[in-house]
Order: sequence, then structure tokens, then C-alpha cells
Amino acid sequence: MASSSLIVIVIAGISLLLFLIIRSKLHAFVALLLVSLLVGIAAGMPLKSVIESIQNGMGGTLGFVAVVVGLGAMFGQMLEASGGAERLAQTLMKKFGESKAQWALGITGFLVAIPVFFDVGFIILVPIVYGLAKKTGRSLLYYGIPLLAGLAVTHSFIPPTPGPIAVANLIGADLGWVILFGFIAGIPAMIVAGPLFGKYISKKIHASIPTYMEWKEHDHEQDLPSFGLIATIILIPLLLILMNTVSGVVLPEKNMLRSLFTFLGHPFVALTIATLLAFYFLGRKRGLSKQQVQDIATKALEPAGIIILVTGAGGVFKQILVDSGVGKVLADMMSTSSLPPIVLAFIIAALVRVSQGSATVAMVTSAGLMAPFIETLQLTGPILGLITIAIAAGATILSHVNDSGFWLVNRYFGLEVKDTLKSWTVMETMIALVGFSVVFAISWFI
Repeated sequence: MASSSLIVIVIAGISLLLFLIIRSKLHAFVALLLVSLLVGIAAGMPLKSVIESIQNGMGGTLGFVAVVVGLGAMFGQMLEASGGAERLAQTLMKKFGESKAQWALGITGFLVAIPVFFDVGFIILVPIVYGLAKKTGRSLLYYGIPLLAGLAVTHSFIPPTPGPIAVANLIGADLGWVILFGFIAGIPAMIVAGPLFGKYISKKIHASIPTYMEWKEHDHEQDLPSFGLIATIILIPLLLILMNTVSGVVLPEKNMLRSLFTFLGHPFVALTIATLLAFYFLGRKRGLSKQQVQDIATKALEPAGIIILVTGAGGVFKQILVDSGVGKVLADMMSTSSLPPIVLAFIIAALVRVSQGSATVAMVTSAGLMAPFIETLQLTGPILGLITIAIAAGATILSHVNDSGFWLVNRYFGLEVKDTLKSWTVMETMIALVGFSVVFAISWFI
């Protein structure tokens, strides 16, 4: 089939995907599968091969993603159930003092969203924002924007959150590099979009606790796990994964220590260790029965299941593009562009994000489109970590009325739509632009 025809098929496929998700309200999992089927058939693949590609794409993706996202979700659920998120917030608030509560909340959000899903972390911690706003008389945004920025940055940039895990798997990036660059890009993004922007926008928009929110002050100190324990359990898997990456760079291939770090630092092992520690120290040792710990772990897999399936469908889309030859034509077309791969990745993710709203769908779709291009250019190593963060940044930009996060913030802060756009949407865009600027600058030296 002519290259021009294959390009038309890609464009038609992406257009149909956006139509099905935006207008038809078809679930992203079904939409991605349907479009993958149609693209494969339209590209002239034998029908049997289309089915095989779907099976290979789903299996190849979920073989990694399902394990990591599932373990991460159980780990995060234990942190939530034990009150670990509240402990982090309360300890940091005491350390920083009320005058620097913005910074404490930004750091809290940054740490909490490593194992806990964004919306869950926000709902757990928003009472602290309410309490501070009521005590000081300031706008909810003064404290809320830093918390949201911390949560949003980590949710998008740092594994084991599902977005960067999915992208890293689809384009073949090493998670150690993703974590490292996620921190390097995420910290300035959190500072600019959090405390700095929060201080500014709270002077423009005064948000008070909504009357429909049934909020009562309560004692956050009662029977919470220690700060040191929570911080240690969160950091252990990250450090193990980073040690795996670093040892692969600095130690010779046939080295006992490198083999040990490679094993312990694999995401499967690192997250299994962290999850078991959470089960014991945040569950059993704090008086929960074996059945209660099991129930908490089972509950965690409910929201994780949706993310896992959507990510798997993204893997199917990528595999169809590769096996049909459409991906190669797309890659050849991209290679003629004067834009660097990292810029293309950001732009594609941003366009999909703005069109249909879901950051996860934007990430997996963009990674699927970029994968053949990356394979053609034979990109490996740190640059793939940078591209992963670029995609994550693009998928964060310009959250608006088609994004569930927009309405979550709108409701909990009692904002009008225009004020949500001025605060939440601008904050998300700042995170995207600062994060991308950092990785783009780093890419010049790698």
C-alpha cells in the first residue's frame, strides 16, 4: 500500500479515536481496541494477523504494566488506609511552620502521589487545606494550589504512577532514568506552579469552603504512623530502581554487585518489597487482621484495573501500527521533520490531551505513535527517559472541561468555571511547560 494511503489511515484512525471518546462517550479501552482493529484491516493486514497483533500488543504491555500498577495501587491503598498521607502533611506543616505551609503542602503532595492516585491523595488531604484557610482567612487556593501542584507533578512524572509506567513500557525507557528526570523536572515545576503561582492567584480569586461540603475539623494526630516510616517505605522502591540504573552505567557487566542491584532494582522486585513492607508495618503491626489487609489490597485493584486495561489497549494500538507498516511510514514522515523527537513527543501528547481530556489516554496514544519513530532512530538510554517526561508534560497541559480533574477541583474549592480555568488550568499548563523546558534543556547535553 502506498505511503500516502497509510498516512491517511493513521490520521483517520486518530480522528475516529477522538470522536469515539469525545462525542460518542465510548470508554477509552473499547475505543482504542476498535480503532486498532480498523487501522489494521484498513492497512491491508490479514485478518488473522490483526488478531495476533492485538493479542501480542495486549500481552506484551500488560506483562509489565499490570504487575507494576497493581503492586503500586496496593502499596498506595495501604498508605491511605493507615493515615500515612496525613502524617506526612502534619509533620511537614510543623517543620515548615504556618508561614510556609504552602511549601509543606507542595512537598506533601509530591511525596503522597508517588504511591497514591492523584484524586485519592487530593480527597485525603483537602481537609487540611480547609482547616488552614478557615484559620487564616486566606483563599483556599493559597494552600490548595501548592498541594494540587505537588500531586499533579508526581502523578504525571514519577513512577510507579500509571502514566509514566505506561509510556516507559511502550517506548522502552528505563524506569531509573524516568524517575531521575521526573524528579529533576518535577521539583522546579512544583515550585513554580505551586507555592509561587498559588500565592499570586489567591490574591485574584478568593475561594471559601463550599457550603455543600460537609467538613468538620478533626484531630489528624491520633494513632498515625511515624513520618520516618512512611518516608522510608515510599523511597525504598525508588532508590532500588535508581540503584539498578546507576549500577548498569558504572559497574562492569559481569559483576556480582551489579547483578544484585539489577535484581533488587527491577520494578517487580522493588515494588513487591515496598508493598510487603506496607502490608506489615502499616497493616499487621498496626493491629489490622490478615483479612483486613487483604480487603484493602483487593479494593486497591478496582481503580487500577481500568488504568491497566486502557494501557493494554494502548499497547495494542502501538503493535498494530508496527505490524501493519503504518508506524514505519509515520516514523519516516516524522524523521523528515526539523523538530527533535522530544519536541514532537510533547506536541503530540499535548494535542491529544487538549482534544479528549484524559492524561492517561494522551500518554498511551502518544507513546504508541512515537514508538515506531523511536525504533527507527534506534534511540536508547537516557534520551528515552527524557522523551517519557516530555510525553507526560504534554499530557498534563491545558486541563479544561473535558478532564475529570478539572471538575474535582471545581467542586471541592467551590469555584466558577472561569475561575477554575484561571487557577487549575493555568497551574497544569505551568507544570507542563516548566517540566518540558527542563528535559528539553537536558536533552542538549545527552
